[in-house]
Amino acid sequence: MALPYNLALVGFGNVGRTLVAVLERKRDELRTKYDIEYCFTGVASRGLGWQANPDGFATQELLSSSPRGQNCCDVRDWLAAARADVLFEASSLNFETGQPAIDHIRAALQHGAHAISANKGPVVHAYRELSVLAAQKGRRFLFESSVMDGIPIFSLFRRTLPTIELRGFNGILNSTTNVILGEMEAGRSFDDAVRKAQELGVAESDPSADIDGWDAAVKISALVTVLMDEPLPPQRVSRKGIRDLSAEMVTAATSNGLRYKLICRARREQGAMMASVAPELVPLSNPFAQVAGVSSIISFETDIFPALTITEENPGLDATAFGMLTDFIAVINPEDLR
Repeated sequence: MALPYNLALVGFGNVGRTLVAVLERKRDELRTKYDIEYCFTGVASRGLGWQANPDGFATQELLSSSPRGQNCCDVRDWLAAARADVLFEASSLNFETGQPAIDHIRAALQHGAHAISANKGPVVHAYRELSVLAAQKGRRFLFESSVMDGIPIFSLFRRTLPTIELRGFNGILNSTTNVILGEMEAGRSFDDAVRKAQELGVAESDPSADIDGWDAAVKISALVTVLMDEPLPPQRVSRKGIRDLSAEMVTAATSNGLRYKLICRARREQGAMMASVAPELVPLSNPFAQVAGVSSIISFETDIFPALTITEENPGLDATAFGMLTDFIAVINPEDLR
């Protein structure tokens, strides 16, 4: 029987707890199909601090959100005490700097652990640095859940589309604004639509990063940086959010066979990268207009496929956790996912 991999998880919010639950549901399949055993030996969050137990936390202890082990003073001590083989990074996004997630991942790679992140910040602000460090240490830095939850976008290009030339993409990548616009179509004012999205648990208490287009801009930056091999800070994305739209504008558009959507775009034109996020009027006959609620869509333009489109229908937290699970399999048994 394979020795268990020691897993360390930083960011024990909704995504982190869902990851624990999904891994537990898949434990038997991981063992029998992939010969992977695991235990969580490190858990960290603002509320818990840096908790380590090299013998492993009981699953029920984790699912009840009350893991208690050895208190460590910082991420490096924590990784060492947990004897971590794999770090799962699920802390909150800082779109301006990517910290402290970058430091967490850097410390894990230097410790000798693989690093798996659901956080866009490290991809946007430190992708090349962390990828080079991972290669130097013989480890992997993967981040499938950072854009469109667990949908295989980064691995699609990495594993199954060799030599493809990605020329550009467009899509709807922010679910919060999608929900708000849908509520405005139903006649709610902008402020009431935001409050409704907050009641549904879709919008944050401060939804400005979504409303003003920053979340979408960071996702564009991550996709361009990785898939088009051009570092693109989110500040270079032309950005306009939905704050200036009124319910009257939104309902008038639908009356005329159109629908407002916050559209993400990126394209290389004459050697220059053009990237933008802005509300656009989309004909109701366009598939983008039918993307509702927390669903999302992206269409890639390549030299082989004029339009390669992926739609994700109303994902939950399980989808984000699943992306991290597939990254886990990929770092342990990469041949199983080729």
